[in-house]
Parts: sequence; structure tokens; C-alpha cells
Amino acid sequence: MQIIDSPTPGLMQDHPLQISALLRYSATAHPEREIVSRQADGSIFRYDNRTLADRAAQVANMLQSLGITPGDFVSSLAWNTHRHLELFYAVPGIGAVLHTANPRLSDEHIAYTINHAGSRILLIDESFVDLVARLLPRLTAIETVILLGCRTDAAIAARSYETLLRVQPKAIEWPWLTERSGAFLCYTSGTTGDPKGVLYSHRSIVMHAYAAGLSGALGFSAFDCVMPCQSLYHATAWGLPFAAAINGCKIVLPGDRMDGASLQELIQAEGVTFSGGVPTIWTMYLEHLRQSRQDTGRLNRIVIGGSAVPRAMADAFRSHGVEVRQLWGMTETSPLGVVASATPAIEAHGPDERDEIIWTRQGRLQFGIELRIVDEEGCELPHDGQSPGALYVRGPWTVERYFKSGASAVDQDGWFDTGDIATIDADGFMRITDRSKDVIKSGGEWVSSIDLENAAMACPGVKIAAVIGAFHPKWEERPVLVVETHAGEKVSEDRIMSHLADIVVKWWMPDRIIFDAIPLTATGKVAKKDLRERYANCLAD
Repeated sequence: MQIIDSPTPGLMQDHPLQISALLRYSATAHPEREIVSRQADGSIFRYDNRTLADRAAQVANMLQSLGITPGDFVSSLAWNTHRHLELFYAVPGIGAVLHTANPRLSDEHIAYTINHAGSRILLIDESFVDLVARLLPRLTAIETVILLGCRTDAAIAARSYETLLRVQPKAIEWPWLTERSGAFLCYTSGTTGDPKGVLYSHRSIVMHAYAAGLSGALGFSAFDCVMPCQSLYHATAWGLPFAAAINGCKIVLPGDRMDGASLQELIQAEGVTFSGGVPTIWTMYLEHLRQSRQDTGRLNRIVIGGSAVPRAMADAFRSHGVEVRQLWGMTETSPLGVVASATPAIEAHGPDERDEIIWTRQGRLQFGIELRIVDEEGCELPHDGQSPGALYVRGPWTVERYFKSGASAVDQDGWFDTGDIATIDADGFMRITDRSKDVIKSGGEWVSSIDLENAAMACPGVKIAAVIGAFHPKWEERPVLVVETHAGEKVSEDRIMSHLADIVVKWWMPDRIIFDAIPLTATGKVAKKDLRERYANCLAD
């Protein structure tokens, strides 16, 4: 990709985009907008944007007093709380990089990411003391451990966050940083090999925040109350904290309690209008609503990503007056890629066709992300909604290379291979048909595991469904459906097969249905790798 430097430069200020500007804006334009945080003991803590700015300044001053300078790395092991949010501004604000470690990874992978980052300071929630005690002998660069609270802990020589802050001033002159300076280091979940680091810049974070709040994406306004149920350690909670700051939204942070009852308590009490998370969270939430017979309060829309949204889930939320928007993205895209939101063109088709498009596609083109699909020879495929191919993306918040990797992750024109198989239609709507490693090729024809899973999820009593390709002596591969049912529900194989027969073509029907607990990855997705290892040869006999 050739970039030309024009001989006639623009004459506007070269004002760098940086994260501290988001904090300064929210504290100035929306100083009294609330930030509500559930603490470890279940109590609710609340303050406003002005106080967030004061405390972020104290954290920044504290880190500098401990020797953190521009270019240093700091790691966190923390849930969705106000103290973790303070780190989101304080660490990159002084030119350091915040590595949000994922506590749901294995001990080996957590230690790997902290060491790979080279972090000198580790800030943790109190619930991770035992984990850190196990990890510390392996953490070669960590000099200081800080507990995000009032306590200390002698076993891991952890200092108290609140005690350290108490002596720091509430003001700081945030340095001007080049907008391409590193800000956040987020790692992929490491389902194959070691996790890979994606180093977000100030520029990519701010541009992503601008785009995420647009009407065609998440549609934020100053009247919204936003509750991120995607973890702050997972791709900065999909950028929601920063998009909320730009738009003056109230923020509600649910801590580590993502069960249906705990989320419902906050949704009702705090007037949450918008939330987001992976499907497993919303499965639990909908089950709680079914059992409690409660309503959804002011909640009017949610965004779901991580895996395809089952049509039955979207229908269930609509019955409660809640609009569901799908989001597709990945750590490598910060993570916003596409969002399924309506346009005049698809509204013109009528409500049934509109719903079919919105709920069966991951989303449509957003400014800032370009999409293309190619065949096995690398030739670009038409945007006809029918031709599946390898999905490539590029744009200002897409990875160029992985952290500490000498090789570029993109081709010569800047395109990044997502590893997904997709179609794109004439209206710019993209539909994921499979991950490249999950594609089932039966007798030379593709079976979409995602479509088959969505069909199975619509069967009453099914909680989670996963489809894998198993070896078959005649057809090479055939689909096997693994089903986890809701507690207390009795669902037979005949019932599921009868349900599927009216929805999917005959040759897509699974050769076997297995009832089992479905394992999840550290980011709440179905662990297909584990299922393939468990059942890859279940049809061989």
C-alpha cells in the first residue's frame, strides 16, 4: 500500500489524538455524569467524571513516583471496576502501556503474557491474590504488586492502592504524546500456541471510540447509561468505556458478577439503557428473566459479539422490547469490525426481510474498516451475498504486526487475514459462515457450523450448541452436534433432529448428537479445539 505525501500540506493544527484528552473532555463537558461500580463485597460505589479525572491524576502521579516512565509496561489483573477504569486513563496518560492480563487464561499463559509484556508493576483485585502467589516466582520483571483496594498482603508483598494514592496530588499536567505511541497491550486467547500481543495506539483507541458511538454502530448519546458486560481486560471491553466518555454516557461497572440476577439488579436500579457481551452472558440473563418474570427496565438495546447471535435469543430480547445488534470483531481490530444495524435500503424490504438480514448477518460496513473476501487462489470474490471466501480487513484500528514480532501481519496492500470465512452482500452486510479452521467439508461441499448451531439453539431446552467436523471414512468430514441443555430440561435426540429437519438442508443434518457440558474459552467462546480433540473420531467406527 503506497502512501503519497502531497507537496501541498494542509494548514490545520497537527493536534495528536490521545487518551488523556477523552478524560479531560468528559470531566469538563459532563463533570457530574455518574460512574457506578459494584465492589468485591457486593456494595455499590459511585462517583462522577470530575472525580474520575482527579483519581486518574493521583494514579498517574503514584506510578511516576514508583519509577514508571514513557514506554514502560504495567499489567493489571482486575474485573470491571472503577479502579480498573482509572488505570485505563492513568497508565497510557503518562506514556506507559497498560497490559490488561486475562485471568481466565491458564496460569502458564497469564505468566507468559506478563513476562512477554515486560511489565514492572502488577495491579490486582483482591480476588487474584492466590493466583498471583502462584505466578510470582515466574514473573521475572515484576518489581511491585499493588492491591486495588485498601488492603496490603504480606504473602505477595502487595502494597495498598488507596494508601499509595492518598499522598498524591489530584492534578497533573498530562504530557503531549505522539498519537502513534502505544497505549494498551491486549493478547489473543492463545487457543493455538502462545497468545499474541496486539499493541493499540492512542490514535487507534480514539478513532475507534469515535466510530463506535456513531448511529450506525452503537448509537450512543448523553442520555445513555452504558454497562459493559464484556470484560475490561478483553480488548478494552470492546472500547465501550472510551466511546461512553466521548458521548457523555453514564457508566455502570458490574465487577466480577455477570450472573443474570446480578446484572438485572444493576439494570433496574441504575437505569441501564445499553449493554454488551458474549452470548453466554445473555443466555444466563434471559433464563433469569424467564424464572423471575421481571422486565428489563430501561434497557433498550444490547450488542452481542464473540460468536453468532442465535435467532431465538434475538427474538427473546425483542419480546422484552430490547433491540439486539450483532457485532463482529477481534482483538486485532480493537475490536469493532462490523455492526448489524438497519439502513433505509433494507427497511424498504419490509420487517420480515429486515429481521432476516439483521439477525443472520454479523453486520455492515463501518467507516474505518474495509472488507474483502478472496477465494483459494487469492482472487477477490463478488459482493453478492452468496460467494464465501477468506475475509480480509484493513483500517486505522487494525493490527499491522503483533507485539515483539519482526514480521508484518498484513500483506503488501495492508490487508489482514482474519481467519474467518464470510460472504458480503450488495448492501455491505457481512456474514460469517465459519472460522477457516472450523469449516466442515463434506464430500467436497461446505457445511456452515454457525448456521447449524443457530438452528439447534432455537430448539426449546437447548442452552448451548456447538458443531464440529468429525472424520468420516466416506465423506471425509461430517457434522457432529454437541448440545448442553438448560438445567432440568429433558431434550431428546429425536426432538432436536425433528426441529432441524424443518430448518436446514438434509445433507447438513448432523450424523450424531452428543449431550455434554460445552467448554468455553477464556473469552466466553465455545472451545471448539477441545471438542474436536474429544470427538474428532467419533464417527470412525
